[in-house]
Amino acid sequence: MGLLDKLPGWLGLRKKEVNVLCLGLDNSGKTTIINHLKPTNTQTQDIVPTIGFNIEKFKSSSLSFTVFDMSGQSRYRNLWEHYYKESHAIIFVIDSGDQLRMVVAKEELDNLLSHQDIRSRRMPVLFFANKMDLRGALSSVKVSQLLCLENIKDKPWHICASDAVKGEGIQEGVDWLQDHIKTMQT
Repeated sequence: MGLLDKLPGWLGLRKKEVNVLCLGLDNSGKTTIINHLKPTNTQTQDIVPTIGFNIEKFKSSSLSFTVFDMSGQSRYRNLWEHYYKESHAIIFVIDSGDQLRMVVAKEELDNLLSHQDIRSRRMPVLFFANKMDLRGALSSVKVSQLLCLENIKDKPWHICASDAVKGEGIQEGVDWLQDHIKTMQT
């Protein structure tokens, strides 16, 4: 790679490419969140449950994202670990209205964070406490407490209250994620 090939990157003209895993239990709103991040003309009107995974691409002002939208169904969660090594960040989506499965979400999060390909890396983790529009939805503070997020000391993390159907709270989270990815790559 010659000097002229490196110049656009130095000047900030070339977008850095990052891989992001979007994880969480089934029906938490992962695909709906990712749909809001895509350009308006490529957004889907009918969201269907993800089988296996979907790959979506979108760009921000300085990053080019490839998002692996992984199925949260129990029979597909074992696929998650095959994508850990190549990821630069994680988005973990929680259904704030599904209090019964909060324990399962915590177990999956604990498994993720203790995996050998994740635990030794200082990658940012963005949590969306999604479905805040539902009656009885837990606050992002309560979700954080139930998942024991304060115990995550070796990775930068942030939790955002969100309503993926309306797109509320999503940009705040992505802005935080973008800032942390950029600081980790410099």
